Amino acid sequence: MYQLAPNIELLFTEAGDYHDRVRAAAASGFTAVEMWGPTGVDAPSTPKDLPALKAALDETGTQMTAQLSEPRTQFMIPPWDHSEFYRKLDEGVEIAHFLGTPRIVVGSGTGFGGWKRQVQLDKLIEIYQKAIAQIEGSGITLVLEPVNVRVDHPGSLLDRTAEGVYVARGVDSPYFGVLYDIYHSAVEGEDMAAELANAGSIVKYVQLADTEGRGEPGTGSIDWPATLATLRSSGYDGPVGLEYYPKTASAESVQYIRDLAAQA
Repeated sequence: MYQLAPNIELLFTEAGDYHDRVRAAAASGFTAVEMWGPTGVDAPSTPKDLPALKAALDETGTQMTAQLSEPRTQFMIPPWDHSEFYRKLDEGVEIAHFLGTPRIVVGSGTGFGGWKRQVQLDKLIEIYQKAIAQIEGSGITLVLEPVNVRVDHPGSLLDRTAEGVYVARGVDSPYFGVLYDIYHSAVEGEDMAAELANAGSIVKYVQLADTEGRGEPGTGSIDWPATLATLRSSGYDGPVGLEYYPKTASAESVQYIRDLAAQA
């Protein structure tokens, strides 16, 4: 049985603020949630109420499985000043420790037309080797997320799972891996079984959504019983983030994937 973690940016928003979304998710039977960055989506300059969020997590016994690093940095675009990323990474680790979050999700940013792709991938390895050295001993794992460029993230450098795996192998740390997002991979037309076989234990976290609108499982073209069977066959047994836009009430939208995950 997979532990599912609803994304509280998108799910259980009916409950109100983020801490109340945690309570609503727990009341629906979830033991874990995930979020985007420490600041709010609707008001990026306004930090989340982290003490209230921690209180809700502690009160309900819910784990925060993952959070995004901030800011979402354009690593490859001149003038190549990454100081703010490294500064905020330390803050992100402090927040992760405060909330009990074991993973921080990182990205590649937009590709730069002035460099060959391979050069940029190798630069990304250097950037994340430095990041891992900076947070050594923290116990926090950085997970690199390839995203689709066909629908949601045009121009992103890292749009292929295999290239995320290449970067992770180059960083070469047990505290660095890949976030395999089933939705992004499907939109890019990847063969899930082949990608997971190539990645192996480098996959440190998984997220999902259905195609045709990034809605809840069962509303698009993905064969979810087969998909979860493939995920299980790959050896991945960690949590799975539910990062989708619900088309029905949150508690209703999760039922199909919960039933399948209970059998996977």
